[in-house]
Amino acid sequence: MNGASFDIAIVGGGPVGLTMAVALGRSMKGLRIALIDRRPFSVPRDQRASAIAAGVRRIFVELGVWTGMAIGAEPVRQMKITDSGTGDISRPLFLRFDGDVAPGEPFAHLVPNQLVAETLLGALGPDVEIIAPAEITGFTAGPASARLDLADGRTILAPLVIAADGANSALRRMADIEVIAHDYQQSGLVTTIMHELDHEGTAYEHFRPAGPFASLPLPGRRSSLVWTEGRARAEELKALPLEAVAEEIEAVMGSTLGKVTLEEGLQSFPLRLQVAKSFTAPRLALIGDAAHVIHPVAGQGLNLGLKDVAALAEVAVDAFRLGLDPGAADALERYQHWRRFDTALMSMVTDGMVRLFSNDVAPVRALRDLGMGVVDRLPPIKDFLIRRAAGLDSRGPKLLRGLPI
Repeated sequence: MNGASFDIAIVGGGPVGLTMAVALGRSMKGLRIALIDRRPFSVPRDQRASAIAAGVRRIFVELGVWTGMAIGAEPVRQMKITDSGTGDISRPLFLRFDGDVAPGEPFAHLVPNQLVAETLLGALGPDVEIIAPAEITGFTAGPASARLDLADGRTILAPLVIAADGANSALRRMADIEVIAHDYQQSGLVTTIMHELDHEGTAYEHFRPAGPFASLPLPGRRSSLVWTEGRARAEELKALPLEAVAEEIEAVMGSTLGKVTLEEGLQSFPLRLQVAKSFTAPRLALIGDAAHVIHPVAGQGLNLGLKDVAALAEVAVDAFRLGLDPGAADALERYQHWRRFDTALMSMVTDGMVRLFSNDVAPVRALRDLGMGVVDRLPPIKDFLIRRAAGLDSRGPKLLRGLPI
């Protein structure tokens, strides 16, 4: 094979792909890393925010990038979960999570997406070669190396190719990896609001017949919203003036945070469950949305992708240090074995939550509210659930435990 040779090629320059490049570059000096994306690399104009779980935050701390993100991050000090049916005025509190997962460590932080991208781009080392904009037109796995063909005629060679190219991954299709998928027939509406009252670090999740409505705290009297609606209703809401949308939000929230104004219009994206039948193929590993897409009901989508980074970075670096092939079948199987159970569990949990809570059937509502009330009165179960959501696992990859690879 002829072409530019690298130790690892990463396709996809979103937060998961960027974190992978930083993790590899900072864990093992001298690696030649290609970071390829079909769009130019730049800090996006994005007012949305992502919930970074405690375990995932430890990845950023260990990689030395959390300080840059922390300046705009807001800790989640507690979460309140409510439920109501169509036309209900009251929104009773059924479940509440309080406190830190460790002394002084909240179970999550909200970090603006723009700040995440800016920090990660600034952390790329000299061993990372950015190749963008560049479209991948071919992928071929050979006995010792994989080849990526670019639309401009260039060829990239590497023993391991990492697909971080999103839910519609071209590399996944080229490798003939099938997916298990379910369309929820819902849209996720996102925006940032300013509000009259202080959120006091509280995240609210309100379950409604159309789907969950989450308000997540940002610095100041601001919050990030993730609002689930049916497709037709979502389009109607997007067409409304901002003042009318603000009134809708106040009504849904029961004026919990007082008067609301919008910083930006509503953006929407289709909601679906999609999990690759295999996270690997010869000389290829899938991470992030290329491997799995879940409903945002639990705020775990990005966290799952960053857990992939922690696992795959450790597998690859271990192989390089031992003089082994990072793209060999046994190395890739170790990565897949590490990530399959956690991904399957989170997929089932979020899918079950959507099916259980996105309806207005009275007996079902009564049972789920009873279940939440029981959990609220059992601290050991609450602690287990919040630690799981926080991504804390004493047997997990080193970066998730705050340890260097």
